[in-house]
Amino acid sequence: MSRLLATGRSHPCGALRRDHEGAEVTLFGWVHRRRDHGGRIFVDLRDRTGLVQVVFGPDIDGAAHEAADRLRSEFCIGVQGTVVSRGDNENPNLPTGAIEVEAHTLEVFSESKTPPFVLSDDDRLDVHEDHRLRYRYLDLRRPSMQRNFRLRSELAQITRQVLTEHGFWELETPYLVKYTPGGARNFLVPSRLNPGTFYALAESPQIYKQLFMVAGFDRYFQITRCFRDEDLRNDRQPEFTQIDVEMSFATPDRVFEPIEQLLCAVLERLAGHRLAGPIPRMTWQEAMDRFGSDKPDLRFGLELVDVTSVTRACGFRVFEGAPLVKGLCLPPDRAARLSRTQLDKLTDFVRRREHGGAKGLAWARVEEGGSLKAPFAKNLREGVAAELVRATGAVPGGLLLFVADDFETVHAALSSLRLHLRDLLGLLEGAPTWKPVWITEFPLFERASDGAFVSSHHPFTSPLPEHVPLLDEDPARVRAQAYDLVLNGNEIGGGSIRIHRADVQAKVFEVLGLSEEEKARKFGFLLEAFQYGPPPHGGIALGLDRIAMLLAGATSLRDVIAFPKTQRGHDLMTGCPTPVDPAQLEELFITHRPLPSRGGDDGP
Repeated sequence: MSRLLATGRSHPCGALRRDHEGAEVTLFGWVHRRRDHGGRIFVDLRDRTGLVQVVFGPDIDGAAHEAADRLRSEFCIGVQGTVVSRGDNENPNLPTGAIEVEAHTLEVFSESKTPPFVLSDDDRLDVHEDHRLRYRYLDLRRPSMQRNFRLRSELAQITRQVLTEHGFWELETPYLVKYTPGGARNFLVPSRLNPGTFYALAESPQIYKQLFMVAGFDRYFQITRCFRDEDLRNDRQPEFTQIDVEMSFATPDRVFEPIEQLLCAVLERLAGHRLAGPIPRMTWQEAMDRFGSDKPDLRFGLELVDVTSVTRACGFRVFEGAPLVKGLCLPPDRAARLSRTQLDKLTDFVRRREHGGAKGLAWARVEEGGSLKAPFAKNLREGVAAELVRATGAVPGGLLLFVADDFETVHAALSSLRLHLRDLLGLLEGAPTWKPVWITEFPLFERASDGAFVSSHHPFTSPLPEHVPLLDEDPARVRAQAYDLVLNGNEIGGGSIRIHRADVQAKVFEVLGLSEEEKARKFGFLLEAFQYGPPPHGGIALGLDRIAMLLAGATSLRDVIAFPKTQRGHDLMTGCPTPVDPAQLEELFITHRPLPSRGGDDGP
């Protein structure tokens, strides 16, 4: 064994300070940078705690200085030396900048090829993400990435501490589960011992955590992996981690209380932000009315205004013929920053399908006296302009932006436009850093493309008690005991109170049009369990990856998942997914059929 390894590390690199002067230390790490100045060699030695400057010189130790001459970037080394002051050469940008280590012993544990990119946060934007993913083990050495994963680790520790203090048991559920068609697309796993049958990788622990409540475990949580074979983007991965929670004898308030305590602890310890008072609540209907979104960013204003009643007989046919007309009102200081060319670009923006797919955007500048300067102003009947100004609260110099269409299009377009203007006009300047909100009372059902009802959440979500009669009378009006936790415009968690009454569950299945055969095939074992005294229960699942991404200030989940997949589901580092040996397929009773290669892939 090497002598330095046998001695052991005395300090992490980033821990040394002025009060360590004179101490003999043993450090391990990687060569971050090497510089040769006037016969002395300076090395920035890096480990996960930070950097410290190490000095080699013939006057310190000739053998160590000679060995240091061959050091290069990313060599893994150990050094022994004395901590000394840097005097007037102190580096105020480094926590260790007041001192350096004069090394009298150097040991090279392993050498490194020249890295494919510089492992510095300064060079991050110059490296294509695919290149970083190809060499992910090197990308993870970068200080910013290591900060992300330290934060993620602390997030998990805080979660376990807070939920345990609230009486939750940490329990595990299976990854290999029963395949139930419908809902999110599952990954399938063939069973060798049972030819022709398959497991599914669990998309969530939903049914099992409800069974824990039937089993009388009362309060459960789990930090668990989930798997969904769906189209990917920056905020989706085929495998992800959620903080899963369920409790018996639950009401929404009882679910909210420990989760609010958890979020308070996370924000205070990891972001230095103390939440003032309980997290505010807003119904789904209020969120849609005011912000056009069920995950509103409350850090700035710019709320939607409904002017449908004003425009019913306004003289402008685009407004008159639309089921809904809503708008945004920009104050004069912000409105002045938008030129006619930029307004045309905003029109193109809302027309894009991903931003709502609206037919267009009507704009109007507010003049002195309350008149409107707008392409459509000449079509308005007398007095309508003044009514629009009053309805929107606009003042001279302000700008009105309207979308006229159906409910879904108007809200999708204006919600996207609101967030676009937030970034374009810097509306977060001086805004609160963190702004959580509970969104409650979602619709229990949605309409599918064929007009049939489908569950907005899942078929075991309980309706509001006062809405149970509506299951027979008007299912579209039924609101659910469902809730989302939203942080800065991002949904970080969602859950509901579950149905435990057989009569209510039967009515929900009836609305969904599920046959007896479908109920038995998909949920038979859960329905059977519910014949044995299930308690009222409910819970929530929080996206650990999403929370870590927000806390880290990252823009992609891939920056807080150690070994992520690309948007086409590839692992560029290992080259998977890959074909398998035909013999192995035969062992699994799967017929081997070579597939044609697909163009446009983002990796092997």
